[in-house]
Amino acid sequence: MPTDTKPHSPPVLGPRERRRAIVSSVIGNGLEWFDFGIYGMFAVIISRLFFPAGDSLTSLLMAMATFGLAFVVRPIGGVLIGLYADRVGRKAALTLIIMLMAAGTGMIGLTPSYATIGIAAPLLIILARMLQGLSAGGEFASATAMLFEFSPKHRRGFIGSFQMCSQAFAFALGGAAAYLLTVNLSPADLESWGWRVPFILGMLIGPVGYYIRSRVDESPEFTEFLRTRPARVKTPFTEILKRYPRQLFSTFGIVVVGTASSYVVLIYMPLFAAAQLGIPMGAAQLALFCGGLCLLALCPVAGHLSDRYGRHRVMLPAVLLYGALAYPLLSSLMAQPTAGGLIAYVVSSCILMSFFWGPSPAALAEAFPVQFRSTGVSLVYNLGVMIFGGLAPFVNGWLTKVTGDKVAPAYYIILTVIIGALAIAQIGKPARTLTPALQD
Repeated sequence: MPTDTKPHSPPVLGPRERRRAIVSSVIGNGLEWFDFGIYGMFAVIISRLFFPAGDSLTSLLMAMATFGLAFVVRPIGGVLIGLYADRVGRKAALTLIIMLMAAGTGMIGLTPSYATIGIAAPLLIILARMLQGLSAGGEFASATAMLFEFSPKHRRGFIGSFQMCSQAFAFALGGAAAYLLTVNLSPADLESWGWRVPFILGMLIGPVGYYIRSRVDESPEFTEFLRTRPARVKTPFTEILKRYPRQLFSTFGIVVVGTASSYVVLIYMPLFAAAQLGIPMGAAQLALFCGGLCLLALCPVAGHLSDRYGRHRVMLPAVLLYGALAYPLLSSLMAQPTAGGLIAYVVSSCILMSFFWGPSPAALAEAFPVQFRSTGVSLVYNLGVMIFGGLAPFVNGWLTKVTGDKVAPAYYIILTVIIGALAIAQIGKPARTLTPALQD
């Protein structure tokens, strides 16, 4: 039986409450990804200080393996925090998440080197990355659920797109911080203390994020669900697997094409161009910055169009065109490996990516009803990112090496496009909240 049978009107949200919830979700998400991403930007220095080995390559591989460890624990964090958010509330989950990320980031910035404390140094770095992975695993789903549930129904695609904008901005901000430190400090100063500055500043997400998110009310949709929830509710994880197989497939496919595009176009290709094509690193950073600007500008446009014309009508053509142009665009870059060619490749790809990036948070969130939303989105998002995101640089490097074809990443893109297109074609109507009777 419901816990409350009295007539009750859903709470009415004012502009101030909506604005506060939207700002807290977007800013918190951006701060989270700033902290998560700066590890990779200083991986070379971290490898020398915390993972000394017989040669620099082995040290770097150990540091990058620690970087990848966060992707392994992300699904665990996503499910656990998703269950917590669906049981206790979005506000409580988001506050927990940001404190975990602050703790992990602070540990990296403050841990003494291997030369000072020995084996304890890499062990602390590993523990810190695990905390960051657990935090990042729950961030996107819980923040997206909060953003979605506070948005007017006719603007959920537009407002949901801010999540993707915050991620693009966070990586750009991290890249800018790394660039400024690198060009303004001597190599000795950068290695002794300069690299720690972004991590120590990242600790500010704890008190700042807590203050921002503690001032936000629980989402009205989730509050209404709590009011009518029966005393016994089945575990969301098992219920999702049983009731929503089509939604799991469609949302997983959306995550696959979205995350693969991110890691191939914005991470792997600029690094490959600098390492293998002789393009200056500055040009690679500029290409990343230009691509980020395109995503920032066009994701909200795509989100707005999806509100007006439907998610699949905006996402599917963009995904198909992105797949069709993957080989020609990459072939053009390889034929003329110049700074301008790299910028053109990244910008062209990001223009297309923005039209399936922008609507994706709303498409993921509305696939599941409120009582399963954080758990469902966490599950598909973190599995997709772990398999097709965290492994994308390694897989594409391996494909390029074994085939001897520098355009091999295009094949990877096409594979993910096929998965994504099939998934987007399965998008249905937004899920409705189950009645209390169906939850018994």
